[in-house]
Amino acid sequence: QVQLVESGGGLVQTGGSLRLSCAASGTIFSIDTMAWYRQAPGKQRELVATITRGGSTNYAESVKGRFTISRDNAKNTVYLQMNSLKPEDTARYYCEGEIRSFYSSDPINYWGQGTQVTVSS
Repeated sequence: QVQLVESGGGLVQTGGSLRLSCAASGTIFSIDTMAWYRQAPGKQRELVATITRGGSTNYAESVKGRFTISRDNAKNTVYLQMNSLKPEDTARYYCEGEIRSFYSSDPINYWGQGTQVTVSS
């Protein structure tokens, strides 16, 4: 019914930039908070950034000042602009959305399949 698809990952050198996108599609009525998470090999998934429907944002301390989360509500899309990338940013990045479909009055958390970001030193 609802799908989230990430794109924009890749291989970049230290100090470089990438822009991730996550598009939601399906029987969507509205989307509340959207977020980006990441998971490095052997580590737990961690929250990177969140953005409410109204545009309020929060960031993990490790990415503050380097990453910017934004969204286009008309396109049901969330973005993550990543600048000054470091090797420790290497991970698989996942988007998550609290989505109300036409079949449910309560929001359900949906996840994408992830996109790999690799930062070389």
